[in-house]
Amino acid sequence: MPNILFLCSKNQWRSPTAERIYQKDACCHVRSAGISSKAKRKVNAKDLAWADLVLVMEKHHRAQLQQRFPVEMREVEVQILDIPDDYPFMDSDLIQLCKDSIEPYL
Repeated sequence: MPNILFLCSKNQWRSPTAERIYQKDACCHVRSAGISSKAKRKVNAKDLAWADLVLVMEKHHRAQLQQRFPVEMREVEVQILDIPDDYPFMDSDLIQLCKDSIEPYL
């Protein structure tokens, strides 16, 4: 089973929603974190070493990861989901957008 890390800015709405959707799914192991210093749970090098796949919500999240973790980023696949920060946690539209964006990678 692949390990999938979901990342957004503050680990407040988008990545925790994605984690909640897939936390009991038998196809993968999931975690979520944020890239911002204000994140509820900040991404670290151990998260990147654990992950087989990192799914970021926006393009700038990948750029920030590459800047902060250049060595670790050489070993991990990163895909951009293009999910804007427009939805609260577990919003029905956000859930559907997450499913539509994430399913191709599972």
